[in-house]
Amino acid sequence: METTQQNSGIKLLMVIGTAWLFDAADVALLSFIMPLIKGEWRLTDGQVGLVSSITTVGMMIGAVLFGYLADRFGKKNIIIVTLLIFSISNLALAFTQDVSQFLLVRFVTGIGLGGELPVATTIIADAFTGHKRSRMLILVDSFWAIGWIFASLLAFLFMPHFGWRPTVIVTSLMAVYTLVIRRHLPDETNVKNEKLNVKYAFTQIWSKEFWRTTLCLSIMWFVIMFVYYGLFLWLPSVLIKRGFSVVHSFGYTLLMSFAQLPGYFLAAYLMGKISRKTVMAIYLVGTMIGAFLFGTAQTTWLVIASAAMLSFFTLGAWGIMIALTPTQYPMELRGMGIGFTQSIGRIGATIGPYLIGMSLGLGISITTIFFYFIVALVIGLIVLAFGLVDKDQV
Repeated sequence: METTQQNSGIKLLMVIGTAWLFDAADVALLSFIMPLIKGEWRLTDGQVGLVSSITTVGMMIGAVLFGYLADRFGKKNIIIVTLLIFSISNLALAFTQDVSQFLLVRFVTGIGLGGELPVATTIIADAFTGHKRSRMLILVDSFWAIGWIFASLLAFLFMPHFGWRPTVIVTSLMAVYTLVIRRHLPDETNVKNEKLNVKYAFTQIWSKEFWRTTLCLSIMWFVIMFVYYGLFLWLPSVLIKRGFSVVHSFGYTLLMSFAQLPGYFLAAYLMGKISRKTVMAIYLVGTMIGAFLFGTAQTTWLVIASAAMLSFFTLGAWGIMIALTPTQYPMELRGMGIGFTQSIGRIGATIGPYLIGMSLGLGISITTIFFYFIVALVIGLIVLAFGLVDKDQV
């Protein structure tokens, strides 16, 4: 019986993890595609920045909307809907003819992406309990790194020969994968609460019982996404400004992706060995040290080592947040809880890149800019230590 349950758990991890992989590949591919459409359509820097921002806005809406719908109509039904939206819109992206069409499609894609991630998280959270649940949530998030590796391979080996349009069509094959999801997700993921309405769900996560949890998690998601998107969307530009052309290499891109995996695996291992808040604190401090070393690095090897350190700790911290968030809410509010708090995080994902771009334009030094992230991480540590009460809801 135990072996059967273990095999079932691994199968669920692989099924949800593969969906996660495709989502990560889409986000990663966008960073490789943007320079190409900038040249093809002669876009300004502002228009290129809008492409990234409009996707984030879509993800904010999708996270709250589909998080709520998953609680009401069942996770299995809703994750299929989000994957179809994501897949069909990616197919449509291949046929866009100008930046206006591209922006519209990316907004719809963002809604599907933003909806799929919290729903997938709640499916894993509902299926396990205790330390195993925390480990499984971090391990499913580790598929994000695999998605980046997959996208890097497509960008360097496929896209130069076939162009960006056929490349995005590859990611639209996720539509076929919904057949796998439908067949292999357990019926427990389709538990419905059709009496649940948006107003009630929202007021519940801000009720006397959960307001502190919702506030603390929202701040922490804001910090994590502010740091991650602020750093990683601008790291290539920062490196080029400092004369480190290594950023253009295939090896550098793969190294940054592979460095994420041990960060996830160590975090998963530590679950149950020490408290989740302690693990999170270690990863936030590690990210701070990595940001400081990167901001002051003067040699190629130190730049590469500190960037790898940032990948290790920043993505590991994201995985720990994935383990923390859904478990702070009961099953009937889990989708809304993680959807809302992640949507607040998306505000940080929008502000981070904009703030760095504006600061570079004003001539502020790179070392000073990296202190923005250290300050944000200190705020995250304070909220973690004195604000968040770590609960583990069934």
